[in-house]
This record gives sequence, C-alpha cells and structure tokens, in this order.
Amino acid sequence: MIETSARLLALLSLLQMRREWTGTELAARLEVGPRTIRRDVDKLRSLGYPVEAAPGVAGGYRLGNGAELPPLLLDDQEAIAVAVGLRTAAAGQVEGIEENSVRALAKLEQILPTRLRRRVSALSHATSAFQLEGPRIDPDALATLAAACRDAQRVRFSYMTGDQRDTRRLLDPAAVVYSGYRWYLAGFDLDRDAWRTFRLDRITSAVRVEGRGQRRVVPGGDPAAYIQRQIRGRRNGGAGDGAGAEPPPGRIRLHADADTVRPRIPAYYGSVEADGAGYCIATTNGPWNRSFLVWAALLEVELEVLDPTELVDVAQATGTRLSAGASAGRAGG
Repeated sequence: MIETSARLLALLSLLQMRREWTGTELAARLEVGPRTIRRDVDKLRSLGYPVEAAPGVAGGYRLGNGAELPPLLLDDQEAIAVAVGLRTAAAGQVEGIEENSVRALAKLEQILPTRLRRRVSALSHATSAFQLEGPRIDPDALATLAAACRDAQRVRFSYMTGDQRDTRRLLDPAAVVYSGYRWYLAGFDLDRDAWRTFRLDRITSAVRVEGRGQRRVVPGGDPAAYIQRQIRGRRNGGAGDGAGAEPPPGRIRLHADADTVRPRIPAYYGSVEADGAGYCIATTNGPWNRSFLVWAALLEVELEVLDPTELVDVAQATGTRLSAGASAGRAGG
C-alpha cells in the first residue's frame, strides 16, 4: 500500500510537470509497466483528479482543468526556489504581481511541513528586493504567451512599434525572455515570414490564441542569447524588428579594482570590467535607470559617470540638489 501511494504521488507530480506524457514515458520514469500506469490513472480519477487520455499509439495522458487546484508536490529545493521567486517577484514589472505573490507565499507556508516552513518563513522575513523601474505588463498576456510557447499554439495581437505604428501580428511564439528590466517575446511572424522580437509592454490588445501552430526553435537555439543579440544589434544601428529601440545601458567609471567591485553587483543587474590599475567600469545589462546611480553612490568610492548623456545629466542634477540641501542644512544649524 505504501509503495502504491508513493507511486501515485510520483505520477501526479510528473503530470504536473509537463503538459502531456505518453504511457510509455510514464512507465519508464516510474519503472512499471503500461498496465500499472493505466490502473494508477484510474485511481487518480477516482480521487477527483481530471486526468485526460488520448487513445492510440501517439496518445498520452495529461492533467486536465478541474474544479480545484490539485496538491502541489514540491521537494525541499523546489519549495525554497518557489519561495525565493515569490518573494522577489514584488520587484518585477508584472501588473498586480506584488499582492498576488504575497498571498501565494502565505498559502505555500501553510501547506509546507514544519521543517520546510521554518526555512521558507525565514526567507520571507529576511529578504527584500528593490522596486525596479520600467514598464508594467499585463499578467494575462504573459500567461497566455507562455502557454502558447509551451503548447505550440499560434497567437494574434496588436502591437505598437518603436516608431509608434499600430500593427497586427500573427505568429508562432517560441519563447518568453525576461532581461531583468523588460519582458520580450521571440516568435516567427507569419505575415512577414521572418523571426521577430517583441516587447510585451507594447502589446496593445488581448492576446488571442488562433489554434495549433508550428513548434519552432529560435535561431541559435538559445532564446535569451537570441533576444540579447537583437537588442545589441538595434543599439549598434542594425535593422530593427518588432521590439523597437531601447535606451542605452549606463556606464560608470569607479576608482576601485574590478575584483573589489564585482562581488557587490548582482550578475543580472550589470557587469564590471577592469579599466587599468585601480579602476573599473560598471555597465548595466539593460537600459540605465536612477537606481544604478544609487548603487554606485553607495559603494563610497570616487566615480565618473561616462554615458549616456541623459545619465550624466541626471547625475549632475542630483548632485546639485544634494549639495544645495547639505549647504542649507549647515547654514540652518
């Protein structure tokens, strides 16, 4: 009985992991025969789990939509990863995610075993994140596009280009990528017969699923690297595609060794390169923002704001206001 119960939980966990499995794949993963898989599926159905099955050689099993969310099966590392993700999601650009993340984290803590609950609770109380500047995106559009990429479904939406043209797009989506500042979609545009990248914050209509599409792989096979190449190409004056031009990254020269500064900047936020003995240059991964200036100032080392011009102007204006405020404070004292 114990072995059967454990196998049912493992089967349910596999069905939650991927949209569809063949009976042969499930049997191999659980090291049982196809007949045992069929019996276990029947047992899950008797417990109220909507497991759907397609007949034939190419058929398979999938966990259908039910009236209630099935139990979420997480091992220790997965539970910690989910907790960290929910905690830091409040700094993201998804509209309304802050409140939803807090509620989801509270629910997660309630259902975890005691040993994990204490670790997750500690993470919840001890960690926080900066609010990132940038455009907000529609969570429904994000979820729809992610599902369409997973299930090879064709989508249609309206899109505002970088030069403010309202366009209609029909494409086979391939991947959704988060740069640390913006969300992007890579897909094959059927009307233009070419790969395109899109900023999700420029989608101006609901995303409509148009049925089965073609599963495609981005050029080079790595979605994040592909999006990064497209962004860099536009900054260097290359031909644009769907995403449009972005503000350039920010660069600051610091009077400190790169090895001293590098551990103090998260890799997703920016990079640090040596610039001669005792100097280094910090560059944002995405477009510059004011929090970059705050970070640099908190390092408490001399610095030079290099570019772009807009960042230099903001730094000078901020420095002027701070100097004026400090002078006023001394005079008043």
